[in-house]
Amino acid sequence: MTAEYFDLRGRIAFVSGAAGHLGKPMVRALCEAGAHVILNGRDDAKLKAFAEELEAQGHSAERAAFDVSDFARARAFMAARPRLDILVNNAVSMTPAPFAALAPEAFDQTFRSAVTAAFELVRAALPAMRAAVSAAGEASVVNIASMYANVSPDSRIYARPEQASPLHYGPAKAALLQLTRHLAAELGPEKIRVNALVPGPFPQSAVAEKDPAFAARLAARTMLGRTGAAAEIAGPLLFLASPASGFVTGAALPVDGGWTAW
Repeated sequence: MTAEYFDLRGRIAFVSGAAGHLGKPMVRALCEAGAHVILNGRDDAKLKAFAEELEAQGHSAERAAFDVSDFARARAFMAARPRLDILVNNAVSMTPAPFAALAPEAFDQTFRSAVTAAFELVRAALPAMRAAVSAAGEASVVNIASMYANVSPDSRIYARPEQASPLHYGPAKAALLQLTRHLAAELGPEKIRVNALVPGPFPQSAVAEKDPAFAARLAARTMLGRTGAAAEIAGPLLFLASPASGFVTGAALPVDGGWTAW
């Protein structure tokens, strides 16, 4: 019975930012649970390589190379989908800049890609998600936020300006959390669940290799005394995407090693 809660055979999922650092393990989790996964991103070459890797492992995947900030393209794509069970809004486009040089256009870019795009994708996908509800009894949206939606960066950790979380990132992710709650309320009666994952420090391996002192400061800030490995996002994502979380909606699940619980 327990395994059946996480069984996604016959389900169709769409993941934006699919070839990224956290996108890949989320896609793999969905594939390994049996879903057919649509890989979205702006770099078709990366998507093609990832899709071929998945198919070589016996998984089912296809590519959808477009920028989610291109709303007309996103709407057209979703309108052509007969069914969509799972929508993972993971993409964000961001131009880092220090406080003094941060332009309003940088805020616009980040909010458009992380918040408005999530809204537009959900709205455009509603007919396909309603078809999934008719077939499987539910559908699920998972928005990928950040611990910096809830707390501000500790400047003592970031010794160099280029390491710091940009000022437009956290506010956009905070807006995504509130959008999650609003969408959950709007779509709950239709049996479409909307939740958010709230990742903490998941640095790429190159970070620890290039600056082990910085990596150590990140690790020391968590209750577990370490940073997250990218693969550790897979289980929480699968939980929210699958019937295992059938009575969960409007929730924000921290995956931060206890960072925000101090």
